[in-house]
Amino acid sequence: MTVTTQPSGPELADVHAIVEQVWSSFLGDEEPLLPRYADAAEEGTPAFPAEHVWSAAVSVHGGWTGTVTVELSSSVAQSLTRLMLAMEDEPLDDAEVADAVGELVNMIGGNIKSLMPGPSALTLPVVAAGRAAHSSELAEVARFDAMWNGEPVRISVHAPQS
Repeated sequence: MTVTTQPSGPELADVHAIVEQVWSSFLGDEEPLLPRYADAAEEGTPAFPAEHVWSAAVSVHGGWTGTVTVELSSSVAQSLTRLMLAMEDEPLDDAEVADAVGELVNMIGGNIKSLMPGPSALTLPVVAAGRAAHSSELAEVARFDAMWNGEPVRISVHAPQS
């Protein structure tokens, strides 16, 4: 009997490249996304308080199983929405912000899915004003922390524990 195990997840360098590609396609290169490397004291601490964050998650099921989450400060989520919708100073409602954050995680998740063994399917995004939750059966296998316009951005990939 042969037992096969799924790869734990994408390499961090691949996640970084995907995020930068998707980010620049949405927002251009005018204000770059800057990688943020936490020092040992910061490792594992939240990038921002839960009450000031928008988050979204998509899951991948099939040849590889995992979840991709995006967490953005509220300020970044609103700026992202304005840029995606080509809006200047018009007021935004939560549905518009949720759509923009959901589209961002969908694009990142789809690109990560394409790197992993398939065939696989991507779920619809789940978006929240607050922190996204993931199954306790999943472990973080890659995390890319960055800053955009002085505000935090976090992309995480979770997969089943081996």
